[in-house]
Amino acid sequence: MPKDMTQILLVGTELPLLEGLAQSFAALGFAPIVAQSVHEARELAAQHPPLIAVISRGLAAPATTDTLSIPLAPGGALVLYRVVGSPLVTLSPSVQRVVLADLTLPLERNRLMALVQHVGERAKMTGRGREPESRVEG
Repeated sequence: MPKDMTQILLVGTELPLLEGLAQSFAALGFAPIVAQSVHEARELAAQHPPLIAVISRGLAAPATTDTLSIPLAPGGALVLYRVVGSPLVTLSPSVQRVVLADLTLPLERNRLMALVQHVGERAKMTGRGREPESRVEG
């Protein structure tokens, strides 16, 4: 993967939806990767931490500790989604606190794209979370 490509991790079992999202992200210049479980996502993210992990709400709810342990790039964020018509599952407070957005797809697809672009721009502006060099005043 080229150094300047921002990785987006898509996690869920709705493969046609995730494949469509992957194509949309690729068209925007991102490097999307699809995983079908939180465990697989964690392994992929350990090699190349994504800027955004978009995770099925159904997979995130029972896997609280696993979901929170997915490594992200500095400035990265977790986004949850559920498919239109799927049951709404309850999330633990610890997961709710760390999630940037909770979307219904494909209805909020444009919102997801805008969020990813915003987080990417914010990460670039801030140096992807790197500490600024300390200045010595004298």
